[in-house]
Amino acid sequence: MTVELAVLMPVLIVVALIVLNIVRFCGACAVFDRVAPDAVLSHGVAPSGNQSLASSEARVAEAIGHAVDSEMCEVEVVAEGGVPEKKGAGVTFPVSPLLTTYRCTLRYRPWPGSFVIAGMAYEPPAVLRHVRTIVVDRYRPGVIV
Repeated sequence: MTVELAVLMPVLIVVALIVLNIVRFCGACAVFDRVAPDAVLSHGVAPSGNQSLASSEARVAEAIGHAVDSEMCEVEVVAEGGVPEKKGAGVTFPVSPLLTTYRCTLRYRPWPGSFVIAGMAYEPPAVLRHVRTIVVDRYRPGVIV
């Protein structure tokens, strides 16, 4: 029984680390998906102070970062004017030229980076990414397109 335990323990440790990282990533994605539209509506559509896209990007990223609140996560927000391209949609001109697209990206770094224990290697990907794209009208607060 001791030999079986010695053989199974490295496998169990690696599986436990995989499950731990998956649970943390899914939890961060759930918070990110819930908070991103609210942050874009409150800070991106009607930013206080400076009305530039760069200012709204920074405020949205800061609001999402406070909500996710994890040392292993990074939040990046990029704002672009216009509607994202949709292949096969048949529309060649924007319906409203005042729409702004916010692409919010969550980057999660799994813990630990990599290690080998009794022949069992654990090498997760360097970064897991989750992207959420939100299209809003900057001049009609509270409207997500």
